[in-house]
Order: sequence, then structure tokens, then C-alpha cells
Amino acid sequence: MKRILMLGTGGTIACKHTESGLTPAITPEELIGFIPDVKRVCEVHTLQVCNVDSTNVTPVHWEMMSRAVEENYKDYDGFVLCHGTDTLAYTAAALSYMIQNSRKPIVITGAQKPIDEENTDARTNLLDSFIYAADDGSRDVNIVFDGKVITGTRAKKERAKSYNAFSSINFPYPAVIREQEVIRYIPPQVYEGEVKFYHEMNDSIYVLKLIPGMAPGILDCLFGRYRCIVIESFGVGGIPEYLVDKFYEVMKNCRSQGKLAIIATQVVKEGSDMMVYEVGKKVKQDFDLLETYDMTLEATITKAMWLMARSDLSYEDMKTEFYRTVNCDILGYKKRRDLVSDQ
Repeated sequence: MKRILMLGTGGTIACKHTESGLTPAITPEELIGFIPDVKRVCEVHTLQVCNVDSTNVTPVHWEMMSRAVEENYKDYDGFVLCHGTDTLAYTAAALSYMIQNSRKPIVITGAQKPIDEENTDARTNLLDSFIYAADDGSRDVNIVFDGKVITGTRAKKERAKSYNAFSSINFPYPAVIREQEVIRYIPPQVYEGEVKFYHEMNDSIYVLKLIPGMAPGILDCLFGRYRCIVIESFGVGGIPEYLVDKFYEVMKNCRSQGKLAIIATQVVKEGSDMMVYEVGKKVKQDFDLLETYDMTLEATITKAMWLMARSDLSYEDMKTEFYRTVNCDILGYKKRRDLVSDQ
């Protein structure tokens, strides 16, 4: 029987009602008590890493989680991490970069209602997570929620209250859990090399969501304050004419100062392609901008944090690493590169 370590971090799944509202208060050991059937699935051990509402999760907590996995990696066959839903997609993406090439599963789950309520999704989600973690084909960082397995870099919370809170963006569900069985649609990845752990993230990053008629002066403020700016543009991506002059001005010294500008899209599905329209093509070519293609915003942000924390990387190195596929995070860049090379 496989040995699985459950890491408690708080979140709704571990909350109790108080006069001030829901507050994380249920221990990992108590959580296990609500799913007695887990004894048939695996041998469970528990560890409380932190105990916070996921709204309060920061890169410091991701470091605590990645270190907890590394320190216990040799002693267990897999890990289940209980987490609040609000920032769960960010944590799953972050851990995908902080724990790479893992042949052991790191499963992240949570719930929309506390586990001690009568009508809750918590007990099913938690048991499903152990079933997936104990399966021989499971590896790497994945979310298990509402009977679906979502690759760690592809999740987005799209519903605030419903049990089917998370969707997989621009990538299929690799598996589902049905009647306590794992049904796989995509074969597990085959890794070369050993598992790699990273524990540092640089949070000098800001996401600028463009709106029609935005004042150009905001670019001076943001590029002067942050090392990385992710610009959520319209459609497939581009810089509006009323921002172009200021954008060119702030970008002149961007690379020499070790700063990154990444163009994303506000459209959740199907991704960006700046080479389609004039408003994007010229800007991208002039500055060799990074582009997210089919990546989620959560993966974009955490990947940039991970790259900026690696002091040994030049801009070209960061560009290469940004486009390197990690846990299925970016596939559109390879498609675009292949199309260009064939022309």
C-alpha cells in the first residue's frame, strides 16, 4: 500500500464557522477522519504546513509548500495538498515550476464548502485526490476537483460557489475520477533526469489590464516600479495606438535594466497571436517581446516569478526558459515556431 503525505495549508475545506465568518481551524488529522474509506486506498500521514485563508497566500507560502515536499520526498510515494480555492490555481502553477520532473504525484485539492458540513464537495474531492495520488500512473503537479484532474499550469477558477469551480484552459483534462477509479485520457509524461526543486520566487511583477482610452502615463509608473509587467491586451494581443509612443519610450531601456514585458490576452480561451494584426506585429518585432500564446495568466505570472528569482539567467536565457514547456504550460509557441520555420 502506498504512503501518501497530506499537507494542510488551511482554506475553506478546513474552515469552521465563527462569529467573524469562516476561518481555517480543522487540522489535517481531523480532515482524514471525514473520509474513512481512504484506509482502503493508501496509508496516510499528515503535516500542517500553514493554516491560512487562501486569499492570504503569497510566494512565501509556496516556498513553505515546496520545501515540505522536498524534505519528505524520499519517504513518500505521493503528496496531497489541501488548499483554499481562491488562489489554488496560482499555487498549482507555482508548484509546477518549483517542483519539476516529479515522478511522484503532487495533488492539490480544496472545496467550496467546509468538510464538516452535511452538503459539501470536500469529502469527495479529498478522497478522489488520494485515489489519484495512489495510482501508479500519476505524477507531477495536478489539481483534483469535482471528479476532474487538471494539469497544474492549466487551471482557472471560473465559478465562485459551484462545485465545478475549476476549468482546464486550452488543454484537455488528462483524467477523471469515476466511481473511485482513475480514467486516463492522456498517458503520463515520461521524464528524463531527476526531480528538481526551486524555492525562490521574485514577486516584482504587475498585471496591467488594458481598458479603452487608458492614460499612457500609467506605463511610466509601472515600468519604474516593477521588474516585470504583464500586459493583458485585447483579443489576440497588441498595443493600442494611444499607448504606442509611451510604450516605445519605456521599452528603450527595459532590457538593459533586466526588466521583462510580457504580452497576454484578456480572452481566456484560445490564446494570443501578436503576429495577426498590425497593432501587435510591429511592436513584438521591434522589441522581441515575450508572448503568452496559450498559457493561463496564473502560469504566466508564476513562471515569470520563478525566472526572475534565478539570478544566473540573462534575458535570452529567460526567454528560452519562458518558452520551454513545463508541465504542459505552453504549446502554442511551438506551433507558431514550427509554422514560421516552414515558411
